Parts: sequence; structure tokens; C-alpha cells
Amino acid sequence: MDNQAIFNVVMGLVSAMMGWWLNNVWESLKSLQAADKELADKVASIEVLVAGRYVTREEFSYSLNQVSVKLDRIIEVLNQKADR
Repeated sequence: MDNQAIFNVVMGLVSAMMGWWLNNVWESLKSLQAADKELADKVASIEVLVAGRYVTREEFSYSLNQVSVKLDRIIEVLNQKADR
């Protein structure tokens, strides 16, 4: 074999190996993109679940008033105990 034939065989093998490697990289990239899309969908569903319903001002005000009433009762009981 002359030098050109050896060069052609070596370059053919190198090209085949590079093609195989690029194909593996391409398939890995596609699988990572699919996993990324699945993860993004899960995160989006969690965001909707978490941000689905906020407390309204009226509900918050009602709850705060309930806490205030209970604290007032506790203070009254403590004041009565201190008077004894």
C-alpha cells in the first residue's frame, strides 16, 4: 500500500469514529432535552399549585381579628389572676 491509501484508510476510520461519537452526543442531547421539558412541566404545575389561591384581605383581617379577640381574653384572665 502506498501512503495515500494508508492515509485514506486512517481518515476513514477517524471519520467513522467521529460520526459514531457525534451520534452519541446528539442522542444524549435529545434525552437531556426531553428530561428538561419534563422537569419544567413539573415545576410549572407546582407553581400553579402554590400560587393558585392567595389569602384575601377580608380573610386575613378576619383571622387577625380572631387572634386579637383571643389575646384580649388571655389578657383579661391574666389581669383577674393578678388581682387575687
